[in-house]
Amino acid sequence: MRVIAGTYRSRRLIAPSGLATRPTSDRLRETLFNVIATRIDGTVFVDLYAGSGAVGIEALSRGASLVYFVDKAASAMAAIRSNLAALDIHSGFKLESISVSSALGRLSAAGLIFLDPPYEAASEYERTLSSIGQKADSLLTSDGIVVAEHSRKTHLAEQYGALQRYRVLEQGDAGLSFYSR
Repeated sequence: MRVIAGTYRSRRLIAPSGLATRPTSDRLRETLFNVIATRIDGTVFVDLYAGSGAVGIEALSRGASLVYFVDKAASAMAAIRSNLAALDIHSGFKLESISVSSALGRLSAAGLIFLDPPYEAASEYERTLSSIGQKADSLLTSDGIVVAEHSRKTHLAEQYGALQRYRVLEQGDAGLSFYSR
């Protein structure tokens, strides 16, 4: 696993040990960031269920002004800290070692929220996207978007509260669903 582009291009990243974390593949991250490239520079980026932190670190590498890494697993937070230290990143991020629902109660004005819960935790998609949809006016900037990575076999709803899906990309076994207000 590596950083695809930007300041930290080609630098290696580690993932938490064990099978609980499924890092977003380099190829899928590249696809994601090709689609959202014009939205990254200067934005506040939220990486929910952050795991290794690879998606948030990619956002930092490409110019995000602030990245929130949210994951309650100690092994994930250790991997994120290790990756940030290895890349000599000391600012521009906040680590939130709390549940996603708690984080969503504290965050505001994000330009982009990315979520990637464990595929087998299907209820997390419904819970998280519904919560974001209910709080969209305060959680997202007026042109902010939400991107959910999911199994290609998982079909997410077209709408969650104020969030309306406007695009789905599939690659291999994974899918990306894009939502805006």
